Amino acid sequence: MAAQREMPVELAEWLETPAGRYVRAWEQRQVDAMVGNAFGYHAIQVGLPHWNLLQANRIPYKAWAHSPSAPYGTRAGRLVCEPEQLPFDTQSIDLMVMPHTLEWCADPHQVLREVERVLMPEGRVVLTGFNPYSLWGLRESLPGLELRLPVPVPSQVSPARLKDWFKLLSFEMDRGRFGCYAPLCATQLWLHRWRFMEHAGDRWWPAGGAVYAIAAVKRVSGVRLVGPAWRQARRRRVRRGAVSPVANRINEDGHG
Repeated sequence: MAAQREMPVELAEWLETPAGRYVRAWEQRQVDAMVGNAFGYHAIQVGLPHWNLLQANRIPYKAWAHSPSAPYGTRAGRLVCEPEQLPFDTQSIDLMVMPHTLEWCADPHQVLREVERVLMPEGRVVLTGFNPYSLWGLRESLPGLELRLPVPVPSQVSPARLKDWFKLLSFEMDRGRFGCYAPLCATQLWLHRWRFMEHAGDRWWPAGGAVYAIAAVKRVSGVRLVGPAWRQARRRRVRRGAVSPVANRINEDGHG
């Protein structure tokens, strides 16, 4: 567990390497697209507070939370907490972004349970992570290679596992993308030479991208939108005998 708690610092340092900047650029584009139309009052990023993944969102209140063992960054609105115990009220957050957060937590399923607790109904969570079934993940199993990922394959959370956890909770998958198909290279020059792999991989082997970005929405069964009070009062004044069966069905469905 101690090694996992130190991982955010190692991950943050790796993200400044050529391969890390390649991953950051792709993830920034995907997350920007996934959070751009999310509305509400409170947005939280859990993990890597020096990296602003909320920049494309217009929610007024934003905060960046991270583990006490990774006290880096000087951004305003920073919170120190454990992801397994988020210091927010139940159903108080509209958007939560988690860059590689599940990969360094001691109990990633508990983290998702906390996310489900604090999110508002129809609230959105966006997660990124390494894909253990990519070429980068397969490369990690080969001995003798010096260039390594900051997150070991056993700690990586696959999209398939995420989907299973979503089913156990009240999340519904909204969208997801794989990316970064170039081989893991140590220099920007070689990453640039392999850039043709982006289009080829996305077309022929879409699930083989080195990283993924997934957005899910919290669904709450039985929740109905209630119209304005004046409209409800007007319905009560209408005599039952003057309302047609079709109108009755519309009213029962919450429309009209």
